[in-house]
Amino acid sequence: MQSIKRDVTVGLSLSAIVFAGALAWGSPFVGASSSSAQTEAQRQQTQPDPTQQAQPGQTQPDLAQGKAQSKTFTGTVVKAGDSYALRDSTGQLFKLDDSERAQPFEGKAVKVTGQLDEQAMVIHVESIEGASA
Repeated sequence: MQSIKRDVTVGLSLSAIVFAGALAWGSPFVGASSSSAQTEAQRQQTQPDPTQQAQPGQTQPDLAQGKAQSKTFTGTVVKAGDSYALRDSTGQLFKLDDSERAQPFEGKAVKVTGQLDEQAMVIHVESIEGASA
């Protein structure tokens, strides 16, 4: 009887050590489910809430024109080499493809409506207007 108790005790001890090691090291099964949960949480954070007002430097769909791709950007028009760019509140630069429209607003806060080419970081300008303070 004592040998059975000893074997069970040793077996449970080894199992506990293996289990603790697996928790400390990480399990591929636990990691896969938690990473998918994290990915879903990140996806939900990146989707804009249409009921929220856009903050300076953020974009929002231009619902007035009914175009899903058009967005509104806010920031300051700055000279960038031979052309103009929009600097948002985070300091990020977006090139503007219409220098003639942007030139009168150099150094001023504006609201630009257009389509963003995310790879080239260029806004294809549809309209530019002074931002109300």
